[in-house]
Amino acid sequence: MRLLDDERLTPRKRKILRAIVDAHISHGEPVGSKYLANDVQISCSPATIRNEMADLEEMGYLIQPHTSAGRVPAELGYRFYVDSLVRQYSNTRAEIGEMSEKLRYKLTEMDEILSEVSRLATAFTDYTGIAFKAGSGNVRLSKIEAVYISPREFLLVMMFASGIVKTKTVCLSFSLLPDDLKRFTEVANIYLVNLTSDGLSMPVISKLEQLMGSASAMVHPVIKLIYETMNEINTADVKVDGVNKLLQYPEYSDVTRLRELLQIIEEKDPLLDLIAAHAKDTEGNIHVVIGAENESDAMSDTTLIYRDIRVGGKKISVGVIGPKRMNYSKAIDTINRLAMGIEQVFGPSDERGLPPPRESTNQNGKEP
Repeated sequence: MRLLDDERLTPRKRKILRAIVDAHISHGEPVGSKYLANDVQISCSPATIRNEMADLEEMGYLIQPHTSAGRVPAELGYRFYVDSLVRQYSNTRAEIGEMSEKLRYKLTEMDEILSEVSRLATAFTDYTGIAFKAGSGNVRLSKIEAVYISPREFLLVMMFASGIVKTKTVCLSFSLLPDDLKRFTEVANIYLVNLTSDGLSMPVISKLEQLMGSASAMVHPVIKLIYETMNEINTADVKVDGVNKLLQYPEYSDVTRLRELLQIIEEKDPLLDLIAAHAKDTEGNIHVVIGAENESDAMSDTTLIYRDIRVGGKKISVGVIGPKRMNYSKAIDTINRLAMGIEQVFGPSDERGLPPPRESTNQNGKEP
């Protein structure tokens, strides 16, 4: 049964469940019937509210930590809240202006982009920010250009099938002529196009060396550079900012559990595995993974919220990590706005297909 179609949840039960989640997010304490009776939107007696709360507990939406205490949301309650009850949070004009201003400064390296995006996620939500990129799978070359700069220096422009463009400056310990680079561009676009890193084999290298004749010494360092660039594109990465934000929540007061969570964040691979497992679980752009849905005991009291975006032809994601009782409406709205802002900043240059600024790579033409 989909939670949104749960016929047992009458309009009054939905209002009470929503009020309990809102109150628990704000105060972190069990919520009682007397507190809810003061909510003008509910307009019920404490006795009626207690009966509804008991029903919600029996249905699995609420938990009563102690016999004499009020209720707190169960994971099912949070899930229903996220899927159907979240109210739109409106960022203030100041927040929106600050976000736009920060996003105007374009970054050129993926590592820098991920670091800045995770920092912004922390700054605008007050939760632990996270930004990550998955591996690109089989990275394939679509075109290569070699541009002469000087006898021992040239520009290597690598275009990939995914739309990514990488530009490297190659420095050699020997001299080349402009005609050497012209010939290399011609043969490279015959023998290297559509190859993955696995296809850059010794037979291919030998064939290029044969065709380059007296300039064959350039082949090995260039192929090595292309191979490293492909692996760079294909490597998954995670950047996390504001880990100290976790310390302000009582959910992480258990030192052992906190250490386990920090280990997952530090190792990064478990986070990437988690993200990959839930990549297709949520309709739309926002993914919300609550508590036990994380499939890790260390994250049983933790929620991960993230959204996928496109930067330079590559999919990255931005999100936050925090307690299950996080302010979902603000976190979701802020991540949405931040993601859209990033796409707007990087979109125009991507559409023009402009390569990023040159990266300098020294190559001496010798075996590493």
